[in-house]
Amino acid sequence: MANYTAADIKALRERTGAGMMDVKKALDEANGDADKAMELIRIKGLKGATKREGRSTAEGLVAAKVIEGTVGVMIELNCETDFVAKSAKFIELADKVLAAAVESAAADADTLLAYNVDGKPLSEVVVEEGAILGEKVVVRRVARVEGKTVDAYLHKTSKDLPAQVGVLFAVDGEGAEAATAAHDVAVHTAAYAPTYLTRDEVPAETVENERRIADETARAEGKPEGALPKIVEGRLTGFFKEIVLLDQPFAKDAKKTVGKVLEEAGVTPVGFARFRVGA
Repeated sequence: MANYTAADIKALRERTGAGMMDVKKALDEANGDADKAMELIRIKGLKGATKREGRSTAEGLVAAKVIEGTVGVMIELNCETDFVAKSAKFIELADKVLAAAVESAAADADTLLAYNVDGKPLSEVVVEEGAILGEKVVVRRVARVEGKTVDAYLHKTSKDLPAQVGVLFAVDGEGAEAATAAHDVAVHTAAYAPTYLTRDEVPAETVENERRIADETARAEGKPEGALPKIVEGRLTGFFKEIVLLDQPFAKDAKKTVGKVLEEAGVTPVGFARFRVGA
């Protein structure tokens, strides 16, 4: 019988994030040598990486960091199951990916994955760690937002899982009032999921298509010809309230728009990013 205890199994599971049976088999094969067992788990995991290539990675977490209050960085790291998403090993890997995103100033996932971590590209680190976890692991995206004040807000959709929603929001203003406004809007953004910051960012073809739909719908409803322009513009305004952050009714006071709240705080919005795992 291999020379190891239940405590050894627990310790190796915490080091690797691997399943209990995989850990026990590795310890058996390594005759209780934890380091050798760790190596075996890694090797076996890498051999199975090709088989995992086509699997879906709809679980995971969002992590973010604000540097000196003016630069926000956020990453989304995906895996296959929520069991792995909440494991210490996966969260540790997310911290490593986030640190690399901060250091590299990468603006996209490909650039981030090419960045060297511990003497090798981050892409190799992710594959190796995924091998230990026994799942396909993917760095899906990265965002970087800058401003005089940046807030990062992370939201858990389940108390048992890491953050599934993350927001970075930046304003061109400083001080306590600017920080409070940035945080409140970041929280709002997590809940209301806007696509654009301003109306000007909405593609012209999207606006024209929505205008056409509103016109055709109003005609199908038998609305008077003379009232059509006003009806169409009203429905277009409603469309903007759904997808444009500054036009949305503010979560804490629906009588005001987000734009009005920021104006009253004396700050100008600079940009935002919102991630939801798998979305």
